Amino acid sequence: MSPDEIQSTLERALSGSTVRVDDLTGGGDHFQVWIVSQSFEGKSLVDQHQMVYGVLRDALGSERIHALALKTYTPAQWERLASQK
Repeated sequence: MSPDEIQSTLERALSGSTVRVDDLTGGGDHFQVWIVSQSFEGKSLVDQHQMVYGVLRDALGSERIHALALKTYTPAQWERLASQK
């Protein structure tokens, strides 16, 4: 699965989200994903990650994605993080 495929899949499922995907090894199966989404508002970090895993369930189950590192943020969290830089 390509980074672009992952990005578009997540953007369709989590409407209005900003998604960035990096291939960590160049092998097309280890990824780092950053997502800023209003859908995460009021949800725990575990719940946020479970939402993402649910969207990518088929790719994870078939091992087209072998490893997935997630960074999930609400828009407010992302703004606070950006203002600290």
